[in-house]
Amino acid sequence: MSASLLNSECTHQASSEFSLRRLAGFTFGIGTQALFAITVVGLFSFLRYGATQSSGSWILIDCLLALQFAIPHSLLLHPRTRSALKHWVPSEFYGAFFCVCTCISLLLMFAFWRRTTTILWDLDGLAANAVVGCFLFSWASMLYSIHLTGLGFQTGWTQWMHWYQHKKMPRRDFVPRGAYRYLRHPVYLSFLGLIWFTPTMTLDHAVLTGIWTVYIAIGSVLKDRRLSFYLGEPYLSYMQKVSGYPLVPFGPLAKLHAPAMNSVPPVQT
Repeated sequence: MSASLLNSECTHQASSEFSLRRLAGFTFGIGTQALFAITVVGLFSFLRYGATQSSGSWILIDCLLALQFAIPHSLLLHPRTRSALKHWVPSEFYGAFFCVCTCISLLLMFAFWRRTTTILWDLDGLAANAVVGCFLFSWASMLYSIHLTGLGFQTGWTQWMHWYQHKKMPRRDFVPRGAYRYLRHPVYLSFLGLIWFTPTMTLDHAVLTGIWTVYIAIGSVLKDRRLSFYLGEPYLSYMQKVSGYPLVPFGPLAKLHAPAMNSVPPVQT
C-alpha cells in the first residue's frame, strides 16, 4: 500500500513539474511575441523621430548602445554560440530566446540614447516627403523580405508552436524566391534604408548610421558563411548566381566564382 502511495505521489509530482514547464514555455512564447511587437513600434518611432533625451556627453554612451545591439546580434547566431548554449536553451526556444535578446538590446537603446543638437541636414517640403516615403518603403521592403524566409522563424514563433503542439521541429529548406532571386541580403539592404532615409540627420543619428552600416556589411559576410555551413552546396551554388547586393562586382559580397567555392572560410563549431 505504501509503495502504491509512493508511486502515486511521484506520478503526481512529475505531472506537476511537467505542467509548470509547459506553463513557463507557453508564457515565454506568448510574451516573446508581445515584446517583439512593442519593440517594432519603438524602433519605428526611434528611427523616424529620434531620441527624446539630449546630453552634452553623448558620444561614448551612444556608441556603446549601438555596439551592444550589433555585436551580440551576430554572436548569438554563430553556430559555435548555439552549440555552447544548447544545454541551457532548447532548440525549440532558441529563436524566441534570440528574439528576446534582440528586443532587450533595442529597448536599452530607446531608453538611454542621447540626442545631439548638431544637425547635418534638415530637409523640408518635397525633399523631406520623398525621404520619408523611402523610409516607409524600406519598412515595407524589410517586412516583405522577412516574410519570404518566414517571419515565424525570425521571432521564434514557428519553432515554439511546434513545441507547443508536440510536433517535430520543422526543416527550413533553402528555396530562393522573390527578392532573393536578385540579391542575397534584401533584409539587410532594407535595414540600411531605415537608418539612412531620415529627413533630419542629427550627429548622433549619423554615428548610429555609420556603426550599423559597418555592422551590416560585416554581418552580411558572416551570414553567407553561416548559411554555407548549414546548407552547404546549395547555398554555395546560389552565391555563384546571385550577388550579396546589386552592383557589387568584387569582394566577399559579390558573386562567388567557381574556383573560390572551396576557399570559403568554414564556420568553426
